[in-house]
Amino acid sequence: MTATPNVFAQRIAAAQNAMAALGLEACLVPSSDPHLSEYLPARWQGRQWLSGFTGSMATLAITRNRAALFADSRYWTQAESELAGSGIELVKIDSGAATHHVQWLAQAVQPGQSVGVDGAVLGLAAAAQLREALNQVGASLRTDVDLLATIWPDRADLPQAPVYEHDAAYVSAPRSAKLAQVRAAMLQAGASHHFISTVDDIAWLFNLRGSDVSFNPIFLAHALIDGTGATLFVSQGKVPAELAARLQADSVQLQDYAQAGAALAALPANAVLLLDPRRVTLGLRESAPPSVKVVEAVNPSVLLKSRKNAHEAAHVRKAMEQDGAAMCAFYAWFEKALGTERITELTIDERLTAERAKRPGFMGLSFNTIAGFNANGAMPHYRATPESHAVIEGNGLLLIDSGGQYPGGTTDITRVWPIGAPSDAQKRDYTLVLKGTIGLSCARFPLGTLSPMLDALARAPLWAHGMDYGHGTGHGVGYFLAVHEGPQSISKAIPDANMAMQPGMITSIEPGLYRSGKWGVRIENLVLNVSAPTHEPFGEFLEFETLTLCPIDTRCIDRTLLRTDEIDWLNTYHATVRARLSPLLEGAALAWLVQRTEPI
Repeated sequence: MTATPNVFAQRIAAAQNAMAALGLEACLVPSSDPHLSEYLPARWQGRQWLSGFTGSMATLAITRNRAALFADSRYWTQAESELAGSGIELVKIDSGAATHHVQWLAQAVQPGQSVGVDGAVLGLAAAAQLREALNQVGASLRTDVDLLATIWPDRADLPQAPVYEHDAAYVSAPRSAKLAQVRAAMLQAGASHHFISTVDDIAWLFNLRGSDVSFNPIFLAHALIDGTGATLFVSQGKVPAELAARLQADSVQLQDYAQAGAALAALPANAVLLLDPRRVTLGLRESAPPSVKVVEAVNPSVLLKSRKNAHEAAHVRKAMEQDGAAMCAFYAWFEKALGTERITELTIDERLTAERAKRPGFMGLSFNTIAGFNANGAMPHYRATPESHAVIEGNGLLLIDSGGQYPGGTTDITRVWPIGAPSDAQKRDYTLVLKGTIGLSCARFPLGTLSPMLDALARAPLWAHGMDYGHGTGHGVGYFLAVHEGPQSISKAIPDANMAMQPGMITSIEPGLYRSGKWGVRIENLVLNVSAPTHEPFGEFLEFETLTLCPIDTRCIDRTLLRTDEIDWLNTYHATVRARLSPLLEGAALAWLVQRTEPI
């Protein structure tokens, strides 16, 4: 009996045949769309379709006789499993921002050969880096190649979900005021026009939302802004007539999604165009006439939307209360059912989502729930499937990373719970991670501190024991938008001026520790930048207000590793959690909350 050929090996072979027909030696397939989004519409999930790797971030490179997937430490175990039998090699990289694929491609080609990529999904900055590397070896980059168009027979069309307005009760400012802020930044930059492709920027700027992409309340669109008006490029039929009229009243015109490139091409010769090189694709950039002067700078909306005002912060706090209440109701059921019912990682996803769905305003999950028991918890972006999941039984640690979308905020929380009797080694790991969460949560720092500078505060307790983790410590979080947003990043990233911490930013704090094949620990809260006491003449300082409201399990703690001030922080946090959530709970859920927030 012959073995069934691996479907992904067949697809790679089809890609290689198409490359040969196009005269390409190699091809790059990024995890990207025309908006450089993190979560992709089905139409642009070509990397997954070709390779079989289902993680949210990776890059696929293909030559005539090889294929390689570049993935960071969050996905190594998952990728090794999903790539098995495909012939695709896994290249382990340090972080999602690493560019090892650029050097790999440059080494794989000879002078005079070409590498192809779809310029419509390749970022401007990434294109410049790849082109430079290829030029150095005498090779060229072709950006007019959509390889998937020739080999993907059932490729999805553009999503057609309707666009709707963000409920006015939750909106911090009318779109006219937000557009005025952007125009002020354009004026300062000397720009007559500004083009935006990032869908979360567009949703925030126009106070609109949609459901074109899983977990993100956004819609696919581009926007072109000038000194008096704006054009929103969105597929026909997606914007209801009543909404279109309200947009028109704010001098916002609608054009078809496909016309964005043509609108750039029609810019006047003396236009000055503001573009964000990290947030626009090469294909759209090259649509602008050569005579148009381009000013490269971060989209003004990136910083503006990252700074939640008092109105937004108040709604986020309410969303955290509802989300925390859902968590308590779930965990009350879980602890009662454990040992009497068959519970799997899939059960956890279903029941936790169901509890969130009971809460007022719940709009959906903010990402796929991660429920990882023991060895599965050691994969930071693990996802249980019907074909592969664990039953919750015996002894060990259960990691649950989940979040919800509400009109007043986006949540993201990770907790770890003991199943049976945790070992001393598990308690040590858990406590060291908790120390990192507490250490960073207590930080005070000068206004404008570059966010990567704070990363070591969360890692220090682990570093002291010769341990570390591969992912970042904290990411920005949107306001009923993307669960990952910039510009701030508490990580090992090389800092730039746009990463300065400002009041109103919401960021995760989520140190972790992972023992492959054994267990994983991650404890995550979201925090808000607020003003801290200041002593002259040292200027303004910031500190964190912890937003997330859910007990942190104390049964896994090794008390000998905690200082008195750390215990005080935990007890104070639990007192706050109890006070804020008790009015929203009753019965078993309230009893569970009281039990799990007892001081230690």
